[in-house]
Amino acid sequence: MTFAELGLRAELLRALDDAGYSVPTPIQAKAIPTVLQGGDLMAAAQTGTGKTAGFTLPLLENMSRKDVSGQKYRPVRALILTPTRELAAQVHDSVRTYGKHLPLRSTVVFGGVSINPQMMTLRKGVDILVATPGRLLDLVQQNALQLDRVETLVLDEADRMLDMGFIHDIKKVLKLLPKQKQTLLFSATFSDEIKQLADKLLNQPELIEVAPRNTTAERITQRVHPVDRNRKRELLSYLIGDGDWKQVLVFTRTKHGANRLTEQLQNDGITAAAIHGNKSQGARTKALADFKSGKVRTLVATDIAARGIDIDQLPYVVNYELPNVPEDYVHRIGRTGRAEREGVAVSLVCVDEHNFMRNIEKLIKTNVEKVVVDGFEPDPSIRPEPIQLGRQNNGGGRGRSAKPGGNRARNSAPSSARKNSNGGRPNQKSRQRRA
Repeated sequence: MTFAELGLRAELLRALDDAGYSVPTPIQAKAIPTVLQGGDLMAAAQTGTGKTAGFTLPLLENMSRKDVSGQKYRPVRALILTPTRELAAQVHDSVRTYGKHLPLRSTVVFGGVSINPQMMTLRKGVDILVATPGRLLDLVQQNALQLDRVETLVLDEADRMLDMGFIHDIKKVLKLLPKQKQTLLFSATFSDEIKQLADKLLNQPELIEVAPRNTTAERITQRVHPVDRNRKRELLSYLIGDGDWKQVLVFTRTKHGANRLTEQLQNDGITAAAIHGNKSQGARTKALADFKSGKVRTLVATDIAARGIDIDQLPYVVNYELPNVPEDYVHRIGRTGRAEREGVAVSLVCVDEHNFMRNIEKLIKTNVEKVVVDGFEPDPSIRPEPIQLGRQNNGGGRGRSAKPGGNRARNSAPSSARKNSNGGRPNQKSRQRRA
């Protein structure tokens, strides 16, 4: 099958040809016809399989069928919501890439930068808006836009958008939208709880799953290195140096942990930068740019990066600390092995995290290979210790002690009154919304 057979107009086919794409991926082949028909959709596919094009291409096609070139003011007709700034920017890049031959206007808005230029752009009118929820609601309060003409709503990384950290803002946004609209949910993972919640928000949605739910890509080689908790940094530096790893994305649970590990790696002679919710947007953009260009060898991140980094040839992902929510493991390692390339995902697992690893293996239905590195054999006399847990996807929250290696309920953390950089709103429950 080709993109032309899917019913896309010539301008979109030209843009795809310019980008070097001619054959749709499985998720694109299944999602595009459904979106073109106008129905609601829940689509699940592994990361790196082209989900973004699966909704941007038919969205652009449907919107192009209405001639708006003569309209003086352009109301927002398509709204795409993402959980992080990086992912919002990435999605908007795709909208611009595929829509460059079309007379449609688009923009992206998120926190961490001045709101005034965003307000000016929106007041001129745009057809397609990509946004993070907090900043979107701020702009609505500033009377910079109205959402009563939206025809299509897209929730990208829908599992994160519908969890307790975002659901309150999502419900606020839904009240601003017309009742009659198309709603599209795209994600790599859908828990049963999220599916039940989505059924209440969508109208008889079609469900597309191009791979078993919550599975990882076969082209990713997964490996666990058992190691004592106080030797993880030493082992990480050894692996990077001995293996001559040139580009490594490393995940920690907390922002403080990311900063500390970055300093330690730099002291070991390994160029490193940190990216997390407490960093300014300028610092985050620079860190990511330096990492992509090779100026920085190691990028240390909290789970904010699992939903916003798209590097086709990223060879290595390291779980320096395992996530306490198993689905986050799928998103983390999905940063490698993208665009049909091979990748390696390594997890450094101490005795405190054994239950985390068992829960992950249960979710992905795979027993990950355990390899003890010579010289880093775990000490069997060391006992498990409690792990401090907030909502660990970006290292935020006040934290709470978990039982040794235990897995805490997804929404049981106390709410926080901190403001987030996604629009200045308080956090909700366990999933902190700092984007």
